[in-house]
Amino acid sequence: MRLANNYNGSVMEDDDETRGVLLRCLSLYSRGGGCKVGATTSDEFGETVGKGYKPVCGTQNTSVDCFSYGVERFWKNNNKKKNFELQDPHRNNNRMHVFLPDDILETCLVRLPLTSLMNCRLVCKKWRSLTSTTRFMQMRCDGHYPSPWLFLFGTVKDGLSSREIYAFDVSFNKWHKVEAGILKDRFLFSVTTVYDNIFIVGGCSNPGRMDRSSSKTHRGVLLFCPSTKSWHKVASMKHARSKPVLGVYEVTSDNLAIKSQHNHFPRTRTRNSGVSDVYEDPHRLSLRRLSRHSIDHQKSTQTKVNTGIKCRQRFLILAVGGVGSWDESLDSCEIYDSSSNRWTEIQRLPADLGVICSAVVCNGVFYVYSEGDKLAAYDIVHGYWVRVQTTPPPPCIHGYSPRLVSCDDYRLFMVSVSWCEGDGEIGGRNKAVRKLWELDLVYLTWNEVSVHPDAPMDWNSVFAADKNLIFGIEMFKIFGQVLEFLTMCDVTDPTMNWVHLSKNQVAREMDVSSCIMKSMAVVHL
Repeated sequence: MRLANNYNGSVMEDDDETRGVLLRCLSLYSRGGGCKVGATTSDEFGETVGKGYKPVCGTQNTSVDCFSYGVERFWKNNNKKKNFELQDPHRNNNRMHVFLPDDILETCLVRLPLTSLMNCRLVCKKWRSLTSTTRFMQMRCDGHYPSPWLFLFGTVKDGLSSREIYAFDVSFNKWHKVEAGILKDRFLFSVTTVYDNIFIVGGCSNPGRMDRSSSKTHRGVLLFCPSTKSWHKVASMKHARSKPVLGVYEVTSDNLAIKSQHNHFPRTRTRNSGVSDVYEDPHRLSLRRLSRHSIDHQKSTQTKVNTGIKCRQRFLILAVGGVGSWDESLDSCEIYDSSSNRWTEIQRLPADLGVICSAVVCNGVFYVYSEGDKLAAYDIVHGYWVRVQTTPPPPCIHGYSPRLVSCDDYRLFMVSVSWCEGDGEIGGRNKAVRKLWELDLVYLTWNEVSVHPDAPMDWNSVFAADKNLIFGIEMFKIFGQVLEFLTMCDVTDPTMNWVHLSKNQVAREMDVSSCIMKSMAVVHL
């Protein structure tokens, strides 16, 4: 490739030797026909985008036409066309050449929503390369341009694990499909979000059928980057497990020890002067194991995992419990360190805690909730478990697993199902309602803050939080058809009302087993 000075009227040559054509995207404009790439082009999530395409620069509606021989036209609504032709090295002409600097082009493209950004990557290699760099994605994040996307995993079709992931764009209120052949025959895995990436942890696989009794339980971990639709393998866990509960801890220090400025662990003393049980690791074995593998990887806050994906800073993934290869409930715990791409065993769960059904990291502490309505917390710095005695625990109906979520990294919520207060007589039966509770981290009391408007039809509903928003998806079969409801609650709103984002748009083609297998992750893209 030859680069010429932009100020002397020369152009840049692209490496298209087969056609012998000079390419320069958003720099040279000419007459001619060709394939249009823009608002009506199929995006990389599998659907056409006919709505929501907004102008990048200025207020006038625009569209970009890209041609197979490397020429572009830029149309405006004022019907004034400025046409420029490429300079042919074999012809002498005095055509005018227009160049758009890369930094200005980057500033325009960084403001596009993800769907439009995917379309731009189809224009040419130049745009694809420019918008796929870590620096470009960091610019989008720093500029607060990304919007929430919900990714639905674990769906089942025709009795088999689906090879598709369903992605919901909250800004445009639209579902998309993402091909994921790597997840073929894989089910009962867990997902968690780390920055703009999604980790798929554990699970089972059984080619040709969804039978857990004869399936293989996995230790493997996969990383999915939605912005580039790329997949990578990460270091495997120490133990094979399906449906483990996960938590993500961001390390904000370069010290060898794991520290957090917000590690205000709730004191074990409660309002009634009760003391919680402490399950300590006296020799700090967990901490020493983590530090042993991190000495050579703490020279910078931006680390590179062996997967080839660059991360903004070091992070930890905690995997707890789940079901083992022999259908036994596991009490083992592991931590993945991004700086060493390695899993390390930590102290086991307290013996009297029971089966863990939900977990989340909040305020620098890893909280887990059991089916026996017991709450425990793990001190990541010192490596020990603490039983958190709350007064009183939220009432829960057996069979509906409570879900812990954390908003803004310092507010801990739980979604549970309980009987309605008062008479609640409907057809001679009490009414079950889904409620949102918030834990006071000072007094360790649960306070009811909101009531979900829908009846709790889904026994395995999933909830995930992103900043100040809580998203929930429920799927259930009724009248011979599988339906889904996607709802959202803004915890900064004083009323904390739930709103419906989507109803019955994707679940109709799924099997009823999707209600049990599903999992959800929220990513800012």
